[in-house]
Amino acid sequence: MSVGGWQPVTEVLRASEKLLEDTLSGNAESVARGLDKAHAEVASVLTYHDENSLACAIGLAYYSARKDYRLIGEMPAGRGFADIVFLPLPHSGRPALVVELKYSRSADTALRQIKERNYLQALEGFCGSILLVGINYDKDNRNKPHDCVIESVEKR
Repeated sequence: MSVGGWQPVTEVLRASEKLLEDTLSGNAESVARGLDKAHAEVASVLTYHDENSLACAIGLAYYSARKDYRLIGEMPAGRGFADIVFLPLPHSGRPALVVELKYSRSADTALRQIKERNYLQALEGFCGSILLVGINYDKDNRNKPHDCVIESVEKR
């Protein structure tokens, strides 16, 4: 892919790999910066302030995760729907991820919703590490910055 004009695709895949590794290592600031870029690249001005647009941007930003995960959007869980659940494939040895999206609130609010609405119930039968990931962006800020919080829990 390094020849024949595929360089932009290679760069996107590298950014996707970095985003996943930053998420798995709990580097929330780097995840927020990566999502700033990804969201701006894939969302139009007309749809930027839409949670579905953010969910699509995240699905694309984490494209490389598909080799180790099955991504499920709006997964029924507890008392609601988890925005995106990353179910690790059996061969991966990776933790599961439960992602909640917000805009013009806070990443902490997203994380609190995962807990209060018991979204971990979606992972019934799963044992091991689970990363709870709250993502928010400030639509009223001119730069539309994202913020992220990542918390690790163990399910037995």
